[in-house]
Amino acid sequence: MDPNADALQGLLDKEAIREVSLRYTRGIDRHDEALLGSAYHAGANDDHGAYIGSGEGFVEYANRVHAQNWVCHQHYVTNQTIDLAGDAAHCESYFLAVLKRPDGVCDMVGGRYIDRIERRAGRWAVADRICMVEWNVDASPGGAPLDPAMFVSATWDSSDPSYQRPLQVERQARDLSRE
Repeated sequence: MDPNADALQGLLDKEAIREVSLRYTRGIDRHDEALLGSAYHAGANDDHGAYIGSGEGFVEYANRVHAQNWVCHQHYVTNQTIDLAGDAAHCESYFLAVLKRPDGVCDMVGGRYIDRIERRAGRWAVADRICMVEWNVDASPGGAPLDPAMFVSATWDSSDPSYQRPLQVERQARDLSRE
């Protein structure tokens, strides 16, 4: 075997696994059930504390609970280790989530996703996940230096600018620091 080809395949596999994490975070934040679901294999299991069950069930649970409790949220994946073993990988991903309640209080959560990710029929996705919350805190509104009304508003559907192809800035030019 060519060691360079093996190294290249390892890099390609790790990048495909990172894409699983990004499909998960974008899917959950955009309430895009198809995208979120694509992060899981059929028959996957997820232990998310308040929800333990199938990956398919988690998609429904996550969208419902996020819509009931928060007006917007962002999930971030930070440090990540991926240990490859053929068509399987053990992946540990640190995460941060910031979730804004209707009253303006933000819930902030930090922890890790511990995953067994498998390649099936050429597609990498989660087979088993444990979500470990290691800290959480709430932050009261006020003192934020930026007015959210200045920015383009996010949506939980395909009208969100992240789906626009090609992306075009359509708002009028301005520099509020000069007004």
